[in-house]
Amino acid sequence: PEQLSDAVESSMHRLAARWRLQVPRISSSSKACAHKMSSDKAAPGTADKNLNAIKDGWFTEVSTMWPGQGLSLQVKEILYQGKSDFQDVCVFQSESYGRVLLLDGVVQATQRDEFSYQELMAHLPMCALEAPPKKALVVGGGDGGVLRELARYPSLEELHIAEIDGMVPEVSKKFFPEMAVGFSDPRVKVNICDGIKYVQDTPEDTYDVIIVDSSDPVGPAEVLFEKPFFEALHRALKPGGIICTQAESLWLHLPIIKALAAMCKEVFVGGSVSYAFTTIPTYPSGQIGMMLCSKAKGPGVPPLDPRTPRQPVPSAVPKMEIPDLRYYTQDVHSAAFVLPKFARDELSGSLTFQ
Repeated sequence: PEQLSDAVESSMHRLAARWRLQVPRISSSSKACAHKMSSDKAAPGTADKNLNAIKDGWFTEVSTMWPGQGLSLQVKEILYQGKSDFQDVCVFQSESYGRVLLLDGVVQATQRDEFSYQELMAHLPMCALEAPPKKALVVGGGDGGVLRELARYPSLEELHIAEIDGMVPEVSKKFFPEMAVGFSDPRVKVNICDGIKYVQDTPEDTYDVIIVDSSDPVGPAEVLFEKPFFEALHRALKPGGIICTQAESLWLHLPIIKALAAMCKEVFVGGSVSYAFTTIPTYPSGQIGMMLCSKAKGPGVPPLDPRTPRQPVPSAVPKMEIPDLRYYTQDVHSAAFVLPKFARDELSGSLTFQ
């Protein structure tokens, strides 16, 4: 039990950091997780702490959120350091991964590998839909990468983003223009606000797709695994709509993934719950997952199976300088849901199809 509590605490803090939302502390009566959690949270890191530990020009991402390991990148030049009302922000030029974005000392994106995450976070839910999506919401996502991917869809009429920290988009526009290009789409409406409150205030049956982007962490954020947040996501979706949320690493956080899947099964009754993952070398363990949940279409109607791509593969957008896809294909779409046996065994009780 003590080891499980530590794993849950570590995983939840990473999710809280990456989702950049302000939410209430989990109550003792919450059924969001199937396991007892410690009330003590791991302290967020800072860029200073890790940069000050540079040895021979190497940055090492060390955190209690993934104990016993750390990613190291060779630093060529520190380009920016600042602190917003919510988090520590840093950008440095690395020798092998281009520019690197750190939030609270945690690697969020690099120029070399960010597309593997952004593309699957966007295109798994978008391409799974039975009808071309018209309205989408991104919660978090201040670097603009998911917006860039959603800008590929001509069917979208409205594209909203709820981002709590206004500093992140500005830093991204300056240092990561290839990601921040998404903000230039005229369909985009930017809301600098508390994302969870934005979702809670959204009218019922509003969005075809909601993506909770985990690429941009905030410092002392509270946990995001309370059931009311997912109930609000469910309420904001149209029937047959889908959410995609960052869902951690199978290698590091399987207990929290299992708890999340069980909670989603309770919320998305009549719909579906699925888990997919992508590879990305600069995230802890080199792998990150996504939980995809669809809202019921109606009584007696089979739920959406997100493993099957139904929409055409999106193309480049030359006028916005958005290039062709580099990771996502229809084969990759289906393969992303194929889990290794140890994970499938743990999650099978909550996943709809796997």
